Amino acid sequence: MSGLHLSTGPATLLVLAKEPVPGRVKTRLTPPYTPQEAAALAEAALTDTLHTVLSAPARRRILVLDGAPGPWLPPGFDIVLQEPGGLDERIAAAFSHCDRGPALLVGMDTPQMTADLLTGVGRDGHDAWFGPAADGGFWALGLAAPSGAATLVQGVPMSADNTGEVQRRRLVEAGLNVCDLPMLRDVDTAADAAAVATCCPSSSRFVATLNSLAEAGR
Repeated sequence: MSGLHLSTGPATLLVLAKEPVPGRVKTRLTPPYTPQEAAALAEAALTDTLHTVLSAPARRRILVLDGAPGPWLPPGFDIVLQEPGGLDERIAAAFSHCDRGPALLVGMDTPQMTADLLTGVGRDGHDAWFGPAADGGFWALGLAAPSGAATLVQGVPMSADNTGEVQRRRLVEAGLNVCDLPMLRDVDTAADAAAVATCCPSSSRFVATLNSLAEAGR
């Protein structure tokens, strides 16, 4: 039912990410990019995401990481390791690191995300927040009562054309009052990277990295 949240205020912000190691991240960027170049773009997207989260109001900031932290990680984050299992299980497990307050989880693939998109989470009276992705998935999932994440997320088919549709329906069928965040485009392919760069501020690390690759003749 609606009104499940136990407290309001700035949310705990979680970033679900993979260490940007060549050959392990953004493999769909290859080709045209080399594994090293794809990893550089992944690192830039992750760094932009982390700094955006740092600039947003938050009760706590958590990096839920597959791999090891590197020089790209700014101070201000608690680091926890991702649990094994499918993506649905890893997302559900990420919320287990939160306390009773509201929490919002984002990925590392939307460097165009702004702090303004995150500001109302936890303070606008909703039970859940959902950010759809243009590829049919989602870039953000927030819960006023994160202890219920396992029931709401586990079993949702991930990396499918209807992942976002199924996930949002789970929230609604649980009786939650859902706030829809704007649709964003994930960086998965070279076409995605070019399109997303047009939505980023010119000062972003992602844009700078993409431009440097273009100048190198990529």
